[in-house]
Amino acid sequence: MGALPVFRWRLAPDGYATRRQLRALGLRPGGQPVAAQLERPRRRRGPLVAYLYRVDLAVPVRPMTRARRAALERANRARRTCPSCRRDAGYVIPAALGTCVPCAFPDPDGSEGSTQ
Repeated sequence: MGALPVFRWRLAPDGYATRRQLRALGLRPGGQPVAAQLERPRRRRGPLVAYLYRVDLAVPVRPMTRARRAALERANRARRTCPSCRRDAGYVIPAALGTCVPCAFPDPDGSEGSTQ
């Protein structure tokens, strides 16, 4: 088995695409192996590498079913729910805080939401 072909940034031939480019076309790799690499030179560290897949072997993305949509909504709701106060914060709880911002930084004088 030989090494992968390596192309310079923006010089990959037609017929190859990254995962993101495949998704924009409504496709996914579908279990195919990586077909090539794309290298973008960087000054300080090594090159930035992106993997390329063959477009002709890609398969359509799976459609979103009712059950998958419900599972995704439950997962996103769990990421927005504060474990301390159990309220929906309206945003994804930052992992660094572990709780919603009002629980992480309580107002010392107890006046929540007042402006001066």
